[in-house]
Order: sequence, then structure tokens, then C-alpha cells
Amino acid sequence: MGRPSQGRLDLCALRHNAGVARQLAPHSKIMAVVKANAYGHGAVTIANALQAQVDALAVACIEEAMELRYAGISAPILLLEGCFEEQEVAQAAQLDLWITIENERQLRWLEEARLPAPISCWLKVDTGMSRMGVMPHLAPAYFQRLQATHNTRGEVVTYTHFASADDTRSQQTAQQIATFDALPFAGPRSAANSAGVLAWPNSHYDWVRPGYMLYGDSPMLESHDNARTLEPVMTLASAVISLRDVAAGQAVGYGGTWVAQRASRIATVAVGYGDGYPHKAPNGTPVLVNGQRASLAGRVSMDMITVDVTDLSFIEQGSEVVLWGAGLPLAEVAHCANTIGYELITRMPARTPRVVVRD
Repeated sequence: MGRPSQGRLDLCALRHNAGVARQLAPHSKIMAVVKANAYGHGAVTIANALQAQVDALAVACIEEAMELRYAGISAPILLLEGCFEEQEVAQAAQLDLWITIENERQLRWLEEARLPAPISCWLKVDTGMSRMGVMPHLAPAYFQRLQATHNTRGEVVTYTHFASADDTRSQQTAQQIATFDALPFAGPRSAANSAGVLAWPNSHYDWVRPGYMLYGDSPMLESHDNARTLEPVMTLASAVISLRDVAAGQAVGYGGTWVAQRASRIATVAVGYGDGYPHKAPNGTPVLVNGQRASLAGRVSMDMITVDVTDLSFIEQGSEVVLWGAGLPLAEVAHCANTIGYELITRMPARTPRVVVRD
């Protein structure tokens, strides 16, 4: 088997989460976001598992789309950031991709391109995120130009992105929806990200774009009924590789940041920041060892962590360790490490194998 650290993937949970999105937005088409290697889970694996269940996929850039196309993924794929260079428009047409238009340069590239076939376009409008998208007062002119060019295929979809949908108490999402609703032209629309799908039903429109929720963690700042139905897709797991008894007063790990307050039993686990476990996880961060909660004891190193298992029973070399996932919420570990779950899973390195355990 080799080194025991691995990201275990539950594709049944993935499909369940996509089903939650479908149930919450029954009148919308679903675009599953698989950018950043499907949030660290493995883009080809996730796209293969989802493409029969959703209506389209979304990635950040053409390189991510090419990986999927070359792996045989035939579903529609949207480039969320559009084209970065003029020649990418023709590449996108050859690969039968959908492109985002969010600025004058991208629109001009499209209008002037000599394409083997017309291409489907999504017009991004900035309703308050202040990051990407044309301003609302310019959107009608962009929409008209997209409709007029011979390089556009089918209906132009207009979309926007929420800045604060994870906070149900914020007024910004309602303001963004109002701005979006006020656009003076028709056609298919899309606004809801994962938080929009879960908590803002009036944002569902013709398309919804779930991403983070598909992987089983909640994007919401506070507990939400709909989010509690999600199931974790990845479980970061490893095993105990060494055990030792330490005396009271003995330090453990780099810098001696954890000191035994009593005679203690320390388990060394084959996982570290080289495997995607957060370096900043402090002493006391929860870990499951043989299904029992234990605490991180000592600084996270590249390849190993040490865990206080003094009060646990039946711990031996080879005992299973869960760092997050089934039984231990990703959000809880992220909170301990002063980060977000998004960062933990998208930073999972290639060294940690992704292993499908339930399909």
C-alpha cells in the first residue's frame, strides 16, 4: 500500500450534493463548478461522476478545460474568466467551449475572430462584487453586440456573482439581485453560487452554479438547514506510524510548542503540510484516531504530525486517522487553522493520492 495518507473520495456523496442543488432549484439548469482541480478533488474524476447529472461544467481557464476535453469529457464547459489571449477564442471554438465576455477586449477578440464555428457566450455583469464584469449601464450595449456578431451561437446568457451570499443578514445580496433584475434586456440569466443555491431562492433564475457545496461543506457563515443536508466528498485520512510514551514536562515536535502536562501517549501520523494538512493548525486541533477524537500535540511538519492519544483505547501502529471529512467537518479544522475550507481542499498537493472509495 505504501505511505498511508490519501484523500478518499465518496462519489455517492458528490452526486447526493448535486441532487440537493437540483432539489433546491428544480426549475434551473445546473452548472457544476470544477475549477482548481475540482476544488482539489481531481477534475477528471469529478467531471466524469457529474456530467450525466448536471447540464454543464465550469472552469476558470482554458487549460483546465483542455484537461477535461482531452480526458473525454463531452459536457458543455464554461470558461468563467473568459479568454486571456486572442488566440484562445479560436481554441475555445475548436474545443466547443463556452466563453465569458466581461470586458471590451474580450468582446473585440470575439467579434474579430475567424472561427471554425460560432461559440456560446455568457455576459458577466458586475452588480456589486467589483471584481469582474461589465458595469450595468454598459451591459445592454454588450448584449446587443454579442447578439449581432456572427461568432455567437444560441442565446447569450447574462450572469453575475455574489459578494456576500454566505451571510444571510447582509443586505448586499438583495441589492445585487435588484440590480440584476433591473437590467433592461431579456434572455437566460444566472446568479446563484453555492450560497445562492442554499439560501437565496429568488436568485436561482435559469442557471445555478454550485461549486463548494458539491464537495460537501457549507459556504454559509452560520448554520443553515439546507447546508446540513450536504455530505463530505473527501476524507483526508492516514494512519499511526509510531507510538511513544513521554514524561510530564517533555516537549514534542519542532520548537517544543507542546509540552506534556502529565505522562502522555503520543501517536505519530504520516501526514503533514506536504500532504495538504495546514501548517498553522495549532495544538488542540481535533483529529480522529480509530473514530475517537484526539488533539494535535506539537507543530505540523512536512510529513508528520503528532497527536495526544493518552485517553484513547486500542491505538496501535496502523490505526486509522481522519484529518477531516467523514466524522470530522472540514470547516471545524479550517476554523482551528484560521483559514477556510476552500483553501484546505484546493491546496491539496499531487503527492496525496485521491482514491475513490464509494462510487
